[in-house]
Amino acid sequence: MTLLIGGLLSWMAARWNAVLSKWIALLAVGADLSLAGYWWFHFRDAASSGSSWFIDFQTGWIPSFGIGFHVAMDGLGLVLLLLTFFLGILAVLCSWQEIKERTGFFYFNLLWTLAGISGVFVAMDLFLFYFFWEVMLVPMFFLISIWGDARRRYAAYKFFIFTQAGGLLMLLAILALYFIHGRQTGTYTFDYFSLLHTSLASSVSRWILSGFLIAFAIKLPAVPFHSWLPDAHSEAPTAGSLLLAGLLLKTGAYGIIRFVLPLFPRESAAIAWWAILAGVIAIVYGALLAFAQTDLKRLIAYTSVSHMGFVLLGIFSFSEIAMQGAVMQILTHGISTGALFVMAGMLKERLHTRDIEQMGGLWTSMPVMGGAALLFTMASLGLPMLGNFIAEFLILLGTFSASVPLAVIASFGLVLSALYSLRMVRKVFLGPADLPLKDLSVRELLILAAMSIGIIALGLYPQPVIDMVRTTVRQLVTR
Repeated sequence: MTLLIGGLLSWMAARWNAVLSKWIALLAVGADLSLAGYWWFHFRDAASSGSSWFIDFQTGWIPSFGIGFHVAMDGLGLVLLLLTFFLGILAVLCSWQEIKERTGFFYFNLLWTLAGISGVFVAMDLFLFYFFWEVMLVPMFFLISIWGDARRRYAAYKFFIFTQAGGLLMLLAILALYFIHGRQTGTYTFDYFSLLHTSLASSVSRWILSGFLIAFAIKLPAVPFHSWLPDAHSEAPTAGSLLLAGLLLKTGAYGIIRFVLPLFPRESAAIAWWAILAGVIAIVYGALLAFAQTDLKRLIAYTSVSHMGFVLLGIFSFSEIAMQGAVMQILTHGISTGALFVMAGMLKERLHTRDIEQMGGLWTSMPVMGGAALLFTMASLGLPMLGNFIAEFLILLGTFSASVPLAVIASFGLVLSALYSLRMVRKVFLGPADLPLKDLSVRELLILAAMSIGIIALGLYPQPVIDMVRTTVRQLVTR
């Protein structure tokens, strides 16, 4: 609610003062981050003792159709909410100087996108979940189409068509589940916990599973549903790319963990090998395409396709350690790849190009940014003591118990990630210096310092996150 109201106030305040609009947006996201931080420390002991749901609030909304306002938060939801508000503050800060036109409407769309994402992570009524799923789609469309780059309209429409098509399939699956449950029990409801007990024939459940899985695979994105991502990333403003990489992709992974596995446990087990294969294909295919790119933002976008393949491996290995790795990958990818997109935006602002062939030697004039870029590049390729290494190590360790050949091929993807990552650093920051450019400002340094602390902390001490989500992960694997 804070984000929704903050977005409206930010939009209205821009009519009088654009700077006031920015501060309202920053305070709104900061308030939610503070609340999520309080919840973390308040529920930390409850998570360690094995409690599953920390908050469970339910009230009527449209009772005649079985629709309720049901939100709940467990360890997984809390971790993702913290990531949402953390990256949300950085998205506001990285737009501080970049967005100069229609400032109020920009922050309105930014905050409403964050509101939709945070709603997805807590909604326990499937109609409410679908509502928030659509809420985050429309403002992101405006962020890309209005403040994006030269081909922004094409990228925005492509993003909208792909995700809306997946959303409609998910809506049909939700309605099918709703009517089947109603006929079996006499109670028509969209409540998540009630629908968990719905009995489905194998032929019917496969179709319903497909509706959910395709919607989440598009958002993840999994190959071959990934083609919208490079266009959306390359044309979006910096904050849009940060939200896409750090948060919107994670809603697809969250949907698989929260809905696909619990609602369809037998069917999920039946397709597990194929899902792992799809993850391996995404790892290798995304890495190869990333190596072939000359557009910096498209290069980073294809690395997301590769890294999200590891999430599929972790989820469908049905191993507790691999599932823990998948959750860690969701967090660490959001920070490391989000930071790379932030730096790509900073370079675009200075050089007015995304072509890495026109860059080179930037370390001489921007040593601080060069050091930060090297840190996040090393995190992206899985260097030890950084968060991504923990995530990918746990995933591969768990995947070996499910399929040794596929785990070996996925491990080869780490070699490919080193190739495209080091190529990116060499093209952009090494070589003879050509242009005297201004290094990071205080605001930019603050953004990258916060993300640096996050990725290092997750690499050196991931135990708090593992403890927070342990009960949720264990219940999923057991089921």
